[in-house]
Amino acid sequence: MIKIIPNKKDIGAEIICDLIKLSNLDFKKIKSALNRYGVIYFKKQNLTSNSYIKFAKNFGKLANYPRLKGLSKKYPQITVVQRKSSDKGPSFGEQFHTDSIYTNKPPRFTMLFSKLVPKKGAANTEFCSQYLAFKNLPTNIKKKLKLVKGVYSSEGPISITTKERVKEKGKKINELVAVHKIFKKINLNYTIYCSPGHFMGFKPKIKDQLKLKKFLSKHQIKKKFQYSLEWEKNQLAIWDNRSMLHQATPFKGNRIMHRITIH
Repeated sequence: MIKIIPNKKDIGAEIICDLIKLSNLDFKKIKSALNRYGVIYFKKQNLTSNSYIKFAKNFGKLANYPRLKGLSKKYPQITVVQRKSSDKGPSFGEQFHTDSIYTNKPPRFTMLFSKLVPKKGAANTEFCSQYLAFKNLPTNIKKKLKLVKGVYSSEGPISITTKERVKEKGKKINELVAVHKIFKKINLNYTIYCSPGHFMGFKPKIKDQLKLKKFLSKHQIKKKFQYSLEWEKNQLAIWDNRSMLHQATPFKGNRIMHRITIH
């Protein structure tokens, strides 16, 4: 038995259940809620690395993160997203983005499981609904971008936030670049699929593209499209990378999250 509690403006929802004891019907309800609200989260979960991976496999094929080594040889699909009190730069992911959009087949979903967190409210993850962003996009801009694609790079503006962890656990890779349509249709709804943290420009190039790039990036992250998720220890969140932008909020202290991305 599960209970779904939507947040304000239907951006995200809390689901009350035990992730280790779910029926097939429960999984269907969880997937439906994920499609509807973009991000869902579960508090007070007792998950081992094994049970975490087992749960994640219900949503698709697990991906390996191209930039960092995994938790261990046994669990290469789990990436450790960490902030240390000694870190001097911005937090990992401290800029609105969608995960690994610079790959030809970006992950559809991302999961984070909190292992160590500072006090509640000190290290939130902020989400921006791209369903709402598309819905509120001016008609003339929709027409301009309907057939246009975006160019994305692993060395985009957000890459500065991964430098501390890449030094420790980085893989030796060259710059990754990919091209994707700006708009996506998910079921019956359209979303803006554009990652400000990785966005380099439009393809083909269009008139006033710098001005349009600035407008789009600013529009996507308006406060009225946002929800700020507060973390507790042993909390799991899942979001749809096609319909949600996310970013870590700035903080000082220690935090450890285990991340899985899913195709």
